[in-house]
Amino acid sequence: MSIVKINALTVPEEQREVLEKRFGARAGSVENSDGFEWFELLRPIEGTDQYLVYTRWRDEAAFQAWMEGPMKAAHQGPQGGDRPKPAASGSTVWSFEVVQQAAPKTA
Repeated sequence: MSIVKINALTVPEEQREVLEKRFGARAGSVENSDGFEWFELLRPIEGTDQYLVYTRWRDEAAFQAWMEGPMKAAHQGPQGGDRPKPAASGSTVWSFEVVQQAAPKTA
């Protein structure tokens, strides 16, 4: 079964809009990666300042290939260019194996 990677990003209130715009601008950057299955950016409602970036992959190898290729290149930015300040002040990646799943039943 699939694996899930959740990146918990600590985002101060004043940086939330910046973070969401940056993720919106990245449309298409992961969707065509081999082994990619799903993406969600989850905004906190109450009790935390952490956004969750949820991705699901066919296997660990597919995730690692994306990390070492397209994701690494995207985070390095243009050569010699000024990179914008990160919107998040902290980041923790959690890894899970999918052991059970369910989908809505179709009529």
